[in-house]
Amino acid sequence: MANLSLVNLTKNFDEVIAVDNLSLEVHEGEFVTLLGPSGCGKTTTLRTVAGFYYPDHGEVYFGKKLMNNVPPNKRDTAMCFQSYALFPHMSVADNITFGLKMKKVSSSEQKRRLHDVMSMLDLVGLDKRKPAQLSGGQQQRVALARAIVTEPQVLLFDEPLSNLDAKLRVQVRVEIREMQKRLGITTLYVTHDQDEALAISDRIVVMDQGQIIQLGDPYTIYRRPETKFVAGFIGLANIVKGEIIKREGHLYTVKTPVGTFVIDATDQLVADDVKEIEFSWRPEDMKISQEGDPNTLDGIIHQVVFMGDVTDLFVEVKGVKVRAQTDDIRKFQEHDRISFSIPHHAFSIFRR
Repeated sequence: MANLSLVNLTKNFDEVIAVDNLSLEVHEGEFVTLLGPSGCGKTTTLRTVAGFYYPDHGEVYFGKKLMNNVPPNKRDTAMCFQSYALFPHMSVADNITFGLKMKKVSSSEQKRRLHDVMSMLDLVGLDKRKPAQLSGGQQQRVALARAIVTEPQVLLFDEPLSNLDAKLRVQVRVEIREMQKRLGITTLYVTHDQDEALAISDRIVVMDQGQIIQLGDPYTIYRRPETKFVAGFIGLANIVKGEIIKREGHLYTVKTPVGTFVIDATDQLVADDVKEIEFSWRPEDMKISQEGDPNTLDGIIHQVVFMGDVTDLFVEVKGVKVRAQTDDIRKFQEHDRISFSIPHHAFSIFRR
């Protein structure tokens, strides 16, 4: 059963359509991430769920209960903000228990829940400190503790890690995911960070211009992008157009400006009358070729970017630049000739 349902949700700001006829179901205990560029409607969707905005059209349901005109303080939600939004004059303990006091939870129950969340989020011993005496990571944990201590039906995150440095972001996102799994809280999370979305989500909703472009688990979103937009927004992708010149069951032979490829289209067959297709592959799918390898590309290295665990190579193939990533330990040089091969199954054909 869906714990949160959005049905044909539309929200306008004057002439701007921020959310355009969006429908989504989030199941009980599921972690769903809204992902997209700035202005795509993800934060507006989240704030409509929270009750900060009321929809112009469509419905918001918690379970079977219609929430359209229910004010934020009457919705069983909790939100973690980008700015932490902690009360600077209150101690850690008072910040965390603020929502419980508003709900008139008994003192003994407040103490029990406070102890539980502080232990869970490694905040023990910090209860008397003020927010200014904490690191950014500790402040984010306090904001998270304040949200989950109320045991909400739906937990909402509005880009909560964007103020943290790169290493701390990775650490805190792991803690958020472990906490969510342990408690089984239905969670809607907003970010523009693709790595973050892939790492923590059960499902990802890729949005653009107020609409859902693709919805799926992280593996499917990354390995089988359905559109050029998704392929280019999630990670890195080489994108080309080509003509199908031969079909043998699920194997397509496709002629392109950079060479001829044999594509395994098992789960992405196109109609027989379709000749022109557009497709992509990931830079890490390009392996330094050996004799007999399929789909070989020969080119000249245009640029080398050493990244430690991998080397990023920009390779010119027949006048077209493609991007490859390799963990080969050799040192590559600009202007060197190089050959790559791409497995048959590495290609994603875009839907028209």
